[in-house]
Amino acid sequence: MACSRSMSRRLNSLLLAACLGMSASAASAQDVIKFGAPLPLTGPLAPEAIKQQQGYDLWAEQANKAGGISVGGKKYKVEIVYTDYQSNTPRAVQTTEQMITQDNVNFMFGAFGSGAAKAASSVSEKYKVPTIAATASSAQVYDQGYKYLFGTFTPNDTLTTPLTQIVRAKAPDVKKVAILARNDLFPLAIAQEMEKSAKANGIEVVYFEKYAINTLDHSATLSQIKSLAPQWIFVTGYINDLLLVRKQMTDQQIKAPVVTMIAGPAYQEFIDAAGPSGENITSAAWWHPAAQYSGKDIFGTTANYVKLFREKYKADPDYAHASASVSGALFQMAIERAGSLDRDKVRDELAKMEVMTFWGPVKFGPTGQIVSLEPPVFQLQGGKAVVLSPEIIRQGDFRLGVN
Repeated sequence: MACSRSMSRRLNSLLLAACLGMSASAASAQDVIKFGAPLPLTGPLAPEAIKQQQGYDLWAEQANKAGGISVGGKKYKVEIVYTDYQSNTPRAVQTTEQMITQDNVNFMFGAFGSGAAKAASSVSEKYKVPTIAATASSAQVYDQGYKYLFGTFTPNDTLTTPLTQIVRAKAPDVKKVAILARNDLFPLAIAQEMEKSAKANGIEVVYFEKYAINTLDHSATLSQIKSLAPQWIFVTGYINDLLLVRKQMTDQQIKAPVVTMIAGPAYQEFIDAAGPSGENITSAAWWHPAAQYSGKDIFGTTANYVKLFREKYKADPDYAHASASVSGALFQMAIERAGSLDRDKVRDELAKMEVMTFWGPVKFGPTGQIVSLEPPVFQLQGGKAVVLSPEIIRQGDFRLGVN
């Protein structure tokens, strides 16, 4: 009988411990804010995806070092849930649904690039989950009438217009441009904006063609461009695309006074791989480490963000890293201002946000796309990106001629 009572007491103790453990676990789970981040961590877009992951991780690390995100006087740790959609847009849609319905994330970061971000945003909109797209610039992403989607990139013409104006002012003999675009939402959209910018500035578009995703041989296309003798060659795509095009241009000895590539030259990987063949290539992006902003976000100044990034990754950040980091910082500010994890309240704080950050001034327009930035135009000179505009962060002057 005594043995039975002893066993009963031990069993009750075990049950009590289990219950307390479950309560502690539940409390612990409640002290975490989960952010979903679908990324193409494998496949051709992996180099860009890794940059985003680094940017998100740096923000999460800084937020957690500071004790987490404050919600109504209570601190919540940041947790980022990653999934690899293997550079496949339909998978990006599927993983977004899975994160919301199975992983129970509180908020979402958009999939990489305009195409995947647009496709996946239909899911987060359906579930009314506030989403910040860190790498989607095309207006077609934001013209769906969605209320829960926000983006940190200004429209594509904010890159092509100042670039064209610089070329027109500094190289008035440039009369003809050839445009080659990856047949994907962002690269094609920015090429179309380049066509508009060229025509508006009196530059004839003598060639405009698309190349398929995963194209490995551009020789016939480049030969046709060479025969037209344009003074400006404008190519869009991602790092691997543009390195390949540049190599095949060199193989065919194709030269022009102005060569522009978007978006590869913004990345150190492109600069290192291109070597001397990258000299004087022009480009544009949404942010540059040369910017000098003093923000209200967790990073504060641009200089501090660059310092923290260098300490963690032993390299300079580019716009892809910084956009991911500021996306997290903007969520943090919106949540803290809402004083709640209620998705509608956080969404409303994002919609009315008007704040200075290390990324620059942030204000979202009526479609959710940022309307407050002036993106830098730059040129590769001496193996590094030199900012040409805006004037406030200009580092050097435009040069003609590409090797």
